[in-house]
Amino acid sequence: MLNQMTQPPENFSKQESKVRVWDIPVRLFHWTLASCFIVAWLTLDNRYLDIHVFAGYLMGGLILFRLLWGFIGSPYARFRNFTFSRLEVWDYLKGVLHRHPPRFLGHNPAGSWAIHLLLGIGLSIIISGLLGFGGEEQQGPLAGWLNYPQGELMLEFHEWLSWLMLVMVIIHLMGVLVESLLHQENLVAAMLTGFKPSAVDAVSSASHWKIGSAMLAIIITVSLFWFQGYLTETPEKRYQPFYGSALPDNLLWREECGACHLAFHPSLLPTRSWKAMMEGQVSHFGEDLFLEQNIVKEIEPFLVKNAAEQEATEAAWKINRSIPKAETLLRITETPYWIKKHQKISDAVWGHPKVNSKVNCAACHIDAEVGTFEDAAMHLPDDIEATAITE
Repeated sequence: MLNQMTQPPENFSKQESKVRVWDIPVRLFHWTLASCFIVAWLTLDNRYLDIHVFAGYLMGGLILFRLLWGFIGSPYARFRNFTFSRLEVWDYLKGVLHRHPPRFLGHNPAGSWAIHLLLGIGLSIIISGLLGFGGEEQQGPLAGWLNYPQGELMLEFHEWLSWLMLVMVIIHLMGVLVESLLHQENLVAAMLTGFKPSAVDAVSSASHWKIGSAMLAIIITVSLFWFQGYLTETPEKRYQPFYGSALPDNLLWREECGACHLAFHPSLLPTRSWKAMMEGQVSHFGEDLFLEQNIVKEIEPFLVKNAAEQEATEAAWKINRSIPKAETLLRITETPYWIKKHQKISDAVWGHPKVNSKVNCAACHIDAEVGTFEDAAMHLPDDIEATAITE
């Protein structure tokens, strides 16, 4: 095997010769992938969905590159040079238990299996994330492949895989620590510099700095492209990362309902709620709307046709399924889904001059007027401090 060395660990601390094991592309892949996983984990709140998605896209690109590099890359990066059988892994682990495992310049048998598993789990996370993003959010390259319930199920699987990967990362880190102690060498430093001490003549990898530089340039370029909206936004016009499909509109509805408050899109309540509201318009939350019959005849069909049952948006789907079929709610703020999403918002926030009411959705939701209520389109006013809203 190319990377196997069997000298006792104590001999290596006395060697001055070093060999480049990890080329620049491998090291850049390793640390960038680790960073992406951390960022993705810290941005589970849907307000940061664009950051989470970008970390996922970058992870996917990195994994695809690593799979390709595993066939055409440097000697220690090629899969054929760190493919071990179960017996070889078991023998290595027995050596670890007896504190005398053989030393490998590249991946040891246990580490090689961990790398293969991490790549496989990582790729599964990306695929499930794309399917979930396309289903529940109706966004991304796979938008529309799954419906909302299927997308939610896929995102649950995505989350389960993420926890599995976290466990694998912890096991990987423990393995790095154990091997570093047993062989008296700093494996973290080796992944930073690329070099490891060698007691025998060994193949040295080329640095491949040109490929590494190209990788870094691509990462920086796509990062700037993805987040450029944050560089140009203003307090008056906040950046909205994702846009939903254009919802049906009606000028008369918008004029009549928008005269007193935000014209809440029909998709935010079920059909029975809108019918009850129109039937009781003479006592609309204590006021008479004085709508003429011809106006009612135009507005009511629009409300019914585009009600929450049509599941035009993620918010519509979640609101509709949260309301018991036997209940007819007239306030969006009384729906179980709305209550769950806003339960951590304090009274001080609701009473803030820039909010002032639970029906002032536009104070925090950039797309409130169009009715899509996309994740990551929520932005608290700058001078308001509130607990994050999470799923």
